[in-house]
Amino acid sequence: MARSGMQRKLLTITLVVLVALVLGYLYRESLKELAFAMLTENMFVQDDTDEFDPGPALGSHFPGLRATYQGRDIMLIEEFAGKNGTLFIASRSLDWCPYCMRQMIQLQQYRQEFEAAGIGLVAITYDAPPLQQAFIDKFGIEFPVLSDVDGLSFKTLGILNENYQPGDFQYGIPHPGMMLINPAGEVVGKLFLEAYSSRVDSAAALAFAKTALGVD
Repeated sequence: MARSGMQRKLLTITLVVLVALVLGYLYRESLKELAFAMLTENMFVQDDTDEFDPGPALGSHFPGLRATYQGRDIMLIEEFAGKNGTLFIASRSLDWCPYCMRQMIQLQQYRQEFEAAGIGLVAITYDAPPLQQAFIDKFGIEFPVLSDVDGLSFKTLGILNENYQPGDFQYGIPHPGMMLINPAGEVVGKLFLEAYSSRVDSAAALAFAKTALGVD
C-alpha cells in the first residue's frame, strides 16, 4: 500500500509538472510580457543627476560613425536630422535588453512631439539588422535604428562598454544614453546614467532637448 501510494503521488506530481509546462508554453508570450512589464516598471527617471558622463565633450563636433542602415553604410547622421537638431540614442540591444526595448517603445510614442519640435530621432544598437527589424516590425518603430555590429561607432564616440571582451556575447554594447546635436553638428547636451537599468523619460528628454536647442 505504501508503495502504491508513493506511485500515485509521483504520478500526480508528474501530471502537475506536465500541465504547468503546457500552460507555460501556450501562454509564454503573455508571461514574457508580464515579466517584461514588471522588470521595467520603475526604469524611467526625470533627470540625469549622476556624474557619469562618457562620450564627446559638450561643444565638440559630433564625430563620424561606422554603422549600417537599410543595407547602406552610414558615416554621418545629417540625413536623419530635424531642422532644429537631432537626438541620438545609443542603446544596448533590441533583442535581449528589456530596458532598451521599453525605451524605444516609449520614444516611438513621443516621435510626433519630437518631429513637431523639429528634432530628429535616430537610434543605434550593436544588434545585427535582422534582429533589429524583428523588433521594429513588432512595435512599429518609425524612426531610424542604425546597426553597429563591430562596435566601431561606439569606440569612436567614446561610449563602448569595456566591461566585455571580444568573444563575449555582450561585447560591442555601448553605455546607453542620449546625445543632442544642433544643426551645426555640435554636441549641446547629453543624458547618460551609470545604471543601465535607468533611462531618462522621453517627455523629460524632449523638454531637455527643446531647452538646449532653444526651441519654443
